[in-house]
Amino acid sequence: MELVHSGKVRDVYTDGDELLLVASDRVSVFDVVLPTLIPDKGKILTQLSLWWFEQLTDIIPNHIISATNVPDEWEGRAIRCRRLTMLPVEWIARGYLAGLGLKEYEKGGAVSGVPLPGGLVEGSKLPEPIFTPTTKATVGHDEFITYDDVVTEIGDDTAARLKHVTLEIYKRGASLAAERGIIIADTKLEFGRAADGTLTLGDEVLTSDSSRFWPADQWRPGGPQHSLDKQYVRDWSSTLDWDRTPPGPAIPQEVVDATRARYIEVYERLTGNRWHS
Repeated sequence: MELVHSGKVRDVYTDGDELLLVASDRVSVFDVVLPTLIPDKGKILTQLSLWWFEQLTDIIPNHIISATNVPDEWEGRAIRCRRLTMLPVEWIARGYLAGLGLKEYEKGGAVSGVPLPGGLVEGSKLPEPIFTPTTKATVGHDEFITYDDVVTEIGDDTAARLKHVTLEIYKRGASLAAERGIIIADTKLEFGRAADGTLTLGDEVLTSDSSRFWPADQWRPGGPQHSLDKQYVRDWSSTLDWDRTPPGPAIPQEVVDATRARYIEVYERLTGNRWHS
């Protein structure tokens, strides 16, 4: 096997015509990988993604070949995958106003060119879920783009299909999570084309790294929400005298423990399974 890409969290290896996607315990905020690991994070992300992939197979195919035919040292954190030609768009669905979506709304009442009602505040539920794509930056930060920009980039048919799929995945995920007392405020997806041209869901799906999860019983529009996701680490890092450039700050043990507990809580509440590290 050959390491062909090392991302902020995942490492990608080739194995013949297949790929091994290995989720590490690294955590990044503001596109900077922090020096402290979150124990079991990669395994939790992988196992939660696998659970979600099973819930979504009727909406779109995914890239998984096997979650067990992997080297022993990566057991639980690696997935054997089909190779995909990834599309140069971050496919984001939002049902609530938070994060960069909130900042974009505050500039002019719209997100990715989608106009929203006036008077919304941090944490507001949107009238209906919206599609808010961004660029997929290899250097620097992703930038908001409009649906028309996506059409220009990849064509009308593909853009229309994947906008629909993005919103369907979000709605399915939000509905299942709501039954378990969790709000999914937003989520980011990635799609590619398989060798035969089939549009395919790849990377991770509806995890605490790619989504905002809030306990429904603590939802209070008008300010920051209690997060069960990576936002907890972002919020901690925002209290520091740090300019958000490398090297990132070391994470204190109490923040490590609280972050790990949040990842486990989401996994257990969503899947109904106990976490065994």
